[in-house]
Amino acid sequence: MEMAKRDYYEVLGVPKNASESDIKKAYRKAAMKYHPDKFANSSEAEKKDAEEKFKEINEAYEILSDPQKKAAYDQYGHAAFEPGGPGGAGGFGGFGQGGGFGGFDFGDVDLGDIFGDFFGGGRSRRSQGPKVHQGSDLRYNLELTLEEVAFGVEKEIKYKRNGKCHTCHGSGAEPGHSMKTCDKCNGSGHIRIQQRSIFGIQTVMHECDQCHGTGKIPEKACSTCRGTGVEKEVVTRKIKIPAGVETGQGLIVRDGGDAGKNDGVYGDLRVFFIVKEHEIFKRNGNDIYCEVPIGMTTAILGGEVEVPTIDGKSKIKIPEGTQNGKVFRLREKGITQSGRRGSEIITIKVETPTNLTEKQKKILEEFDESLGKKNYKESHSFMEKIKKFFKKYPKDSFVGIEAFAATQ
Repeated sequence: MEMAKRDYYEVLGVPKNASESDIKKAYRKAAMKYHPDKFANSSEAEKKDAEEKFKEINEAYEILSDPQKKAAYDQYGHAAFEPGGPGGAGGFGGFGQGGGFGGFDFGDVDLGDIFGDFFGGGRSRRSQGPKVHQGSDLRYNLELTLEEVAFGVEKEIKYKRNGKCHTCHGSGAEPGHSMKTCDKCNGSGHIRIQQRSIFGIQTVMHECDQCHGTGKIPEKACSTCRGTGVEKEVVTRKIKIPAGVETGQGLIVRDGGDAGKNDGVYGDLRVFFIVKEHEIFKRNGNDIYCEVPIGMTTAILGGEVEVPTIDGKSKIKIPEGTQNGKVFRLREKGITQSGRRGSEIITIKVETPTNLTEKQKKILEEFDESLGKKNYKESHSFMEKIKKFFKKYPKDSFVGIEAFAATQ
């Protein structure tokens, strides 16, 4: 029993109101997915399934890409193409006998564009005519300091690239000689190659291997670049870096990349920023953070300490009795971005003295004995909270805990 044919719109995955362009795009995508060359190493069952789908896709495209056939299909469905159907004695036909494709015409869909990777061809397009070579884009990693990022900076960079040949100025022709029309492709930049496959003979468009798609060749090749139109060069450029950039961001220098062969166009230079770690500051957004250690005496008595900023030295007043972790904010001392400047956040680290002499220890012990609850407000408050917490539990409940702790 013959299976009913699938709806052609369903086969290509497009709605009935799809445009000609949408139908063509859907066909290219589906044909690429199920092209038999992609299943060369698959099982026989997978090959057969791919072959059937590929045939179905091409059948659907032949109908839907033709306005007359599409109109008939929209009105009568598959019946329009059956013998004796509304399309005539043989319907619209066109697929040959035995299920093969015979002389199937792919219309203006360029198989060199779709299946170039499979057949070894380039990605040339017939509709575009001779090719203009695009030079490669280049990448440059640029390291910046936090100070440079804070205010913006102009940097000079130096890099190597393929530039236009200084002898022929990029044409590829020896001075005194001109370019002529390629005699292999007659100036089109492409050549047609007929290839036989299990689906019949197919015409594939390839980039001309003589003119490399440009449609022109030099009467005599340049002796410096050997006809390519490019040669190595060292480029020095000045680049303005705006304030506030971060690692991973970058900018594009148009035409800063490699020159295209045979008087082609330049690629771009893509500059990526890498902000180096600072030995003093850490950045978060437009704010910068800095930890400033102070002595115990300064924390107790207060005073004035010198702190670093990206503008230079500055001083802050340390109040009497400053605790570890105290935070100070210096406004307008951070990173500038979009006309606004962040702050510098300073965290105080009270440093406990070490390597004390016996005399120093004794002095500190005497000093500590002279202090009372009013001198340790936070400690006293915390101890009072602990006492209240323990009152909630019977004394016996802590015996097991003490015994366990003793065994550790």
